[in-house]
Amino acid sequence: MWRKLGDEGALRDLYEGPGTDPGLGLDPFALRGLLASLDAGHGLGTTLGVCVQAASALPILLGRRDRDGGTVARVAEQAVAGRAVVAFAATDAGAAGSDLTALTTRVELDGDEVRLDGGKRWIVNATTADHALVLARHRPGDHFTSFTLLLVPAGRDGVGRAAAPTRFFAGSGLGELTFDGVRLDRSHVIGRPGQGLAEFARRMASERLASALWASALCRRVLSDLHERLTARTMRDRPLWEIGSVRQRFARALLEQRRLDALCESACRRGRPTPAQAMLLKAAGGETVRLVLDEAAQLHGADGFAVGGLQELRAEAAMFGIAGGTTETMLEGVADHAPELLERAS
Repeated sequence: MWRKLGDEGALRDLYEGPGTDPGLGLDPFALRGLLASLDAGHGLGTTLGVCVQAASALPILLGRRDRDGGTVARVAEQAVAGRAVVAFAATDAGAAGSDLTALTTRVELDGDEVRLDGGKRWIVNATTADHALVLARHRPGDHFTSFTLLLVPAGRDGVGRAAAPTRFFAGSGLGELTFDGVRLDRSHVIGRPGQGLAEFARRMASERLASALWASALCRRVLSDLHERLTARTMRDRPLWEIGSVRQRFARALLEQRRLDALCESACRRGRPTPAQAMLLKAAGGETVRLVLDEAAQLHGADGFAVGGLQELRAEAAMFGIAGGTTETMLEGVADHAPELLERAS
């Protein structure tokens, strides 16, 4: 899929088109259209494989392309052309996913050479990537300057990978990466040592915006399909759509989707969201997917449990409230920034 998008020019339009926002490193409206198109025609896993790479890994590489040059610039260009897949490896095998400062993957910096040891889990594109963008610590402690980003070739000696132990997310390349004495030259370091977490945080806004955009598109598709189903199916010669309780449940779900879509529209027009706005978008996406798919699954009845049915999508879509920061974590951040958000709302 990534190669196809490169061949069609969709990736270059996303990052180098006239609507590209410098703060996001991409065109938010192009991203919105791309995710909606992928969601309409492909499984959740396939869209996930594109979304993480497009909204997380590539903005980091492209943002450093001119400054770092060399290896970074070469891989960035290959990725935009659809000729290289880049996994974003942050979630650590030795720490909770929500606590990046506790990660145990470590890099030793020794002159012109670096050595990487550790592991990453639940990484999208892990089994299919040509390169991995790896967040590792280069010194003890949880200060934000203790972490460095590396661009690691997946075929380098000491790199191992395996599929994740799940039946969900087919097509996403979800898996784990291990690093056992992986040696690289200094050109594989992204930016200066100690800039890794800051660089990651700068690009978090595009990832959280992408999550909300995709969540809105998915909910709209589910509700559109559900509306067709409810108008076509009958009970005692009466369309289900004419039953008041059914209509109200559907309307509540539609209300939530439209609220999220309004947030997304505003965010795309405004440009790069502040950290508070990005957390609000991410939390809204996770909550809306949960509420909409709960209602839709109930209205599908027993058919929802069929192979490929809505209950399977509901289980997979729970990731919107977990991956990239749990809804609870986002809500804590929203509460912390309440004065800012209330002031902006006024």
